[in-house]
Amino acid sequence: MLKASLKSIASYIPEKILSNADLEKMVDTTDEWITRRTGIKERRIASENENTSDLGTKAALKAIERANLKPEDIDAILVATLSPDYFTMPSTACKIASNLGLVNISAFDISAACSGFIYLLEQAKALVESGLKKNVLIIGAEKTSSIMDYNDRSICILFGDGAGAGVVSLDNENHILDVHTASNGNYGDLLMTQRSQKSSLCQTLSMQMKGNEVFKIAVNTLSNDVVEILAKNNILTQEIDLFIPHQANLRIIKAVQEKLNLSDEKCVITVQKYGNTSAASIPMAMNDAYEEGRLKKGNLILLDAFGGGFTWGSALLKFGGENF
Repeated sequence: MLKASLKSIASYIPEKILSNADLEKMVDTTDEWITRRTGIKERRIASENENTSDLGTKAALKAIERANLKPEDIDAILVATLSPDYFTMPSTACKIASNLGLVNISAFDISAACSGFIYLLEQAKALVESGLKKNVLIIGAEKTSSIMDYNDRSICILFGDGAGAGVVSLDNENHILDVHTASNGNYGDLLMTQRSQKSSLCQTLSMQMKGNEVFKIAVNTLSNDVVEILAKNNILTQEIDLFIPHQANLRIIKAVQEKLNLSDEKCVITVQKYGNTSAASIPMAMNDAYEEGRLKKGNLILLDAFGGGFTWGSALLKFGGENF
């Protein structure tokens, strides 16, 4: 039966490395403290002349090629980002479409913070299975450094830049089995990018987070969500080939991993070298596993993510791309 399948995965990683040692010179922190509390050792930072759309375009080109398609085969572009090129318009998706030489196709952004790639999978699955679209390009792209206050040690140590992309199309096998997304706006003020409501008071935007509160809610929510999606689909933990979570904090990842009783070999962790790249973190981690030969065609994958909003989600899928 023809159903939605993730036919490729790719990423783009900026060259510049911002290490914990570099941050020690910028704010009152230490490598030991950052590593112990988050698991992060370094993160990547885009250059000044690289926009979020540039990062996304580079990942997209590779994803299209790996799906054995050409840019003109794409009939929709969906982008998840919290650091768009422009404040409200044009969308980053429209900019990427232009970069790819595409016109007269659907292109739009979604705002689901770190859960963005899970939300994209759900939207792309619905679009292709309904027959509205054939090949949907989904992109998580972030230049979080562009909205970062590097005087705020509570948050600047966490985030990095990058992009990940994939193509969702119909196939007879290796389907996106299930996607679950949810939200609770009552906690919106715990993780946000604030703006003035008066045009005369517009100012530079920067992310703000109440880390301890976010951590507690994230662990409980994600642990319950992954258990629920497995139970709903009658899939046992031992059947999972790879668990690829949002790379926000090593302690959160380990808490969910222990809840599922998954071995280290089945858990993909990249937070130590990229930090939290928000909507880009899952596809970037997937691509690392893919290029290392850990992610193979037909593998059963469990994804999960939690982000500002609050938003969260999980997905079960069999990878449909050709082996690297």
